[in-house]
Amino acid sequence: MSENHRTTRSPDAAEQDATASERRPAAVGTLTVADVLALPVLASGQPQVLTGEDRLDRPVRWVHITELTDPASFLKGGELVLTTGMPLPEDPTGVRRYVDELADIGTAALVIELVRRYHRPPDALVHACRTRGLPLVALTKDVNFLEVTQVVHALLLGSQADAMRRTQRIHEAFTALTLRGAGPEDVVRAAAEMSGHTVVLENLVHQALICEPSGSTVEEALTGWEQRSRATPPAEHTDVRGPESWLVTPVEYQGERWGRVAMLPAPSGPSSSAHGASAAARALAPEDVTVLERTAMALTIARLIHSTPWERTAHRSALRDLAEQRHRSPADARARAAALGLPTEEHHFLAVLVDMRGMRDTHDPGELRDLLPEDDTAEPETLLSAELRTAGPPALVGELAPGRLGILLALRPAQPWRPTVERLSRTALDLDPHTVVSVGSEVTDLSDTARSFREAARVAEATPPGRPLPPDRSFHELSDIGLRRLLYALREDPRIQEYAERQLGRLIDHDTRHGTDLLTTLRHYLDAAGNKTTTARRGSLSRETVYQRLRTIERLLDCDLESGERRTELHAALTALDVLRA
Repeated sequence: MSENHRTTRSPDAAEQDATASERRPAAVGTLTVADVLALPVLASGQPQVLTGEDRLDRPVRWVHITELTDPASFLKGGELVLTTGMPLPEDPTGVRRYVDELADIGTAALVIELVRRYHRPPDALVHACRTRGLPLVALTKDVNFLEVTQVVHALLLGSQADAMRRTQRIHEAFTALTLRGAGPEDVVRAAAEMSGHTVVLENLVHQALICEPSGSTVEEALTGWEQRSRATPPAEHTDVRGPESWLVTPVEYQGERWGRVAMLPAPSGPSSSAHGASAAARALAPEDVTVLERTAMALTIARLIHSTPWERTAHRSALRDLAEQRHRSPADARARAAALGLPTEEHHFLAVLVDMRGMRDTHDPGELRDLLPEDDTAEPETLLSAELRTAGPPALVGELAPGRLGILLALRPAQPWRPTVERLSRTALDLDPHTVVSVGSEVTDLSDTARSFREAARVAEATPPGRPLPPDRSFHELSDIGLRRLLYALREDPRIQEYAERQLGRLIDHDTRHGTDLLTTLRHYLDAAGNKTTTARRGSLSRETVYQRLRTIERLLDCDLESGERRTELHAALTALDVLRA
């Protein structure tokens, strides 16, 4: 049954720019030609797809019933055209003109009922549709076209209402992020969660600064990032670009561009790249355009609010994840570091910690920035990064904790690292004379850098305030840690405190009650390796007095001071006591 609805219009067609609508992806869940053909109201007509089998994923924006010879004048694009074939011209030239007009306007598909005028599809119509790539569907049984429009339009209007509600939720979510001053990582994370797609923020030199994967891993998202990004042309507005059909939009303010944000379509198998934009149409939705545009806006505001450059934030985050082994896999860690410009193949790695103790120990974290000169180049991260850029190996530099900077050096095999660390140490000491620079051991795999960071941290923790620098360098390393520095690192452990008290408590109590100084005599004796003559000389005592005091010490501590093992235990306890008292 056919109905001629010459005034049928899509309610939003007049409001949409045709070019923009073609550029933007179709929604996941939007009705396609294949979806409409599967509806019972049309399936009852036993539809047969004659042409355009590979284009049945076209979105259907409206259904138009027509028996006119020039139906395109009433269309806006995206319509599923229903006809009984009555208006088709007799001559092939007229049929071609009829199909050309439909194809030019962007008709989703042409459906012809083979019941009244035709009982087999006209060859001229099939040829013309195949030439223009227009899906042609034949119905071999009678179908009520009016019912088709009612069913499809109800579905479309319901989908539009849902889309409006989703768009409203997107705007509300990003408005809330902006009002609470969210940083760039929060914004990108929210975009990935709302869209269900991987979202990446990159700078102008195609370094991936922030990656929030969704439905994939960091490795899958970032492997070969720079090459893939450079193959994706820039866009002035939100657009699907490049061989992988990324949805991209610039991040800029008043004409100054800072980078761009990309939304990656979900992997859909090896055939996805062959279909280009059609793959993106299946994977991305119109709401994703809204998400990406609001993401770019929120990132712009975050950049204006937060003074920390994106690159510095990216380095900090990557270093913390490496130092704390928070990455999902070694492959993810390598992909992320490489996307930031750090070589990960055929390189060794070394962790360096810079403790700005003059600032950290005497000021709150929030005051540290106020201590630095107003010139931004005087900040430790900026100074050390500049030092490495001009005369150093590739590296990541970032704050790991208030007053503590982390540096990860990427070294070629056999490349010496000591000259680089020496320069960094001198630069840091010029800024804060109380700075302690410590290094871990060199590792051959990026996933092992957590061990190098842990070792550097142990060296820093074992370096007391005011500790003199080694004679040949201005930094500390593992080989510098002796007994005293080891006990200093463990000074807050109750077991160390209990050990010192158990070994020496009775002797200290005796000195306190009687005003004696047996502890000093014991120290001289142990430092002299049990030599009584040296002990007497160091304490300005007679040998008889030393013998008497040592017997008293043995009685109080219930020990034999001639035992080498016992002297070692007491020496460790004395060293721990000195550390605890200091």
